[in-house]
Amino acid sequence: MNCVMRHGFLINGPDDAEFTILLAHGAGGAMDATSMTAAAEALAAIGFRVARFEFAYMAARRTSKGRKPPPRADRLIGEYGAAVERFGVRNRLIIGGKSMGGRVASMIADDLFAKGKVAGLLCLGYPFHPPGKPEELRTKHLETLKTPALIVQGTRDVFGTRREVQNYNLSNKIDLVWLEDGDHDLTPRKKISGFSLADHLASMAAAVKSWAPSLAP
Repeated sequence: MNCVMRHGFLINGPDDAEFTILLAHGAGGAMDATSMTAAAEALAAIGFRVARFEFAYMAARRTSKGRKPPPRADRLIGEYGAAVERFGVRNRLIIGGKSMGGRVASMIADDLFAKGKVAGLLCLGYPFHPPGKPEELRTKHLETLKTPALIVQGTRDVFGTRREVQNYNLSNKIDLVWLEDGDHDLTPRKKISGFSLADHLASMAAAVKSWAPSLAP
């Protein structure tokens, strides 16, 4: 599917789409990582305009500066806000991302929502806790979230399984969509689940398409 680079953003989908989805990458994968590209293409295929961008530490990995570790998520809030301003979207905007990118978006969503700059939040594989550390929850701000949000999560995601997350106290503004046997990249084991990654990406995109019209103009 056609993808263009404009001013540091990778863009899929039609320019006249009703909604634009701005996605940030996870801690270890760039904006053109396989999982990010697959998600963007699935969303663009059903009419969304999808823009991806990179945080500075990830962009630096493309240069001679070497491999920089990701900063703490809260230190990326300013960069995400700057990306929203730089992109200057003209139609309704949904912010989000994969894993850490979605987490950072969730941390600035309410401020932007209150200012009328975003319509919603989309998280693909939210990192509810570090793998193997279910007691270290990253959910406090999600308990009072006011921005309409959709979290698409694999049922066996090591950052938050269905069994774990169903016990969390989350805002009623958050809708959860569970993909059977999906991992942190939403990938299922076909022999066990009967589903392919393509199936799950199609389900993800369909869920976003069903949810988006509920967002206020």
